[in-house]
Amino acid sequence: MILALAPAGILFAIFVINVALGASAGPVFLTFVQEMVLLFMASIAFSVAILMREAASLTVDNDLDTE
Repeated sequence: MILALAPAGILFAIFVINVALGASAGPVFLTFVQEMVLLFMASIAFSVAILMREAASLTVDNDLDTE
């Protein structure tokens, strides 16, 4: 399950690093559109990971109910 959250964390970390560099007047490596797409991809990856975790917990709950 933790592997499902890894892509979301990596994408969000790249976004945060870029924003921190920009805030400190350093060289940013992403444009505004690239930042938006990166944050959108991180949100999608996080949503997929949460849905996978929810499906796994429902499967476990259903297995316990049938016993």
